[in-house]
Amino acid sequence: MRSSRRSLIVGGAAALFASPAMAQSVAGFAVNRAGTGTADHAAFDALLRHRARNSRDGVVRVDYAGWKASAADRAALRTYIASLERRVPLSLTRSEQFAFWANLYNAATLDVVLDAYPVRSIRDIRSGFVPGPWKRKLVTVDGVALSLDDVEHGILRRGWSDPRVHYAVNCASHSCPNLPLRALRGATLGPALEAAARIYVNSPRAVRFDGGTLVVSSIYKWYAQDFGGTDARVIAHLARYANPPLRARLEAATRIGRDTYDWSLNAMPGS
Repeated sequence: MRSSRRSLIVGGAAALFASPAMAQSVAGFAVNRAGTGTADHAAFDALLRHRARNSRDGVVRVDYAGWKASAADRAALRTYIASLERRVPLSLTRSEQFAFWANLYNAATLDVVLDAYPVRSIRDIRSGFVPGPWKRKLVTVDGVALSLDDVEHGILRRGWSDPRVHYAVNCASHSCPNLPLRALRGATLGPALEAAARIYVNSPRAVRFDGGTLVVSSIYKWYAQDFGGTDARVIAHLARYANPPLRARLEAATRIGRDTYDWSLNAMPGS
């Protein structure tokens, strides 16, 4: 989630997509094709249950210190990521593919932060001279080496024209939409994305009024096109998910005054 980083929900016979040679590129994963398979995310559920908590300010925070110190939990996360790397994504149902990529993104982000921890911000983890780890090739799926940017921008945003992608992936920062406390699944994907959107939009990290000025998360500026492309359409998107008092204020607003973003790590206090 950065001006150059956070960059969406576009059948076919499963047999056509069972070959590792089919993808061979990032764009190959974004095609609107699917099989009938599902993926197992129980291991990720267990890790999130153990190491992530919803805090009083509404931010899901991660026990990076405890996770870093636990060889078993570090190994479990890497084993989970490796299990996804062995899958053929196009053999999954379309909603399972979305869940697959979002969960892989979140797990790989946690892994790269844990490797570097302690850090104050994910932007302290650099890709060469570039702040943040988003351009590093962190995982290899179906023979294709992928960065976090590849997964978010080249696959999710390209393959699914759905602004709720931005509520599914977490950049380990205070202002980011929350890390899901349970791995996404295809069978419950729609309700999970709707819930994530409502939680974020109704938090001051996403939307607030400073006097009469509408202040939004920079996500809605960086990716305005994903939310409609104009202030009016971004505001309409926000109003759709806002609770009644906030919705009334948004419906009376005509423009976005400014945007803001806090890159501090979403760590538990004292972590």
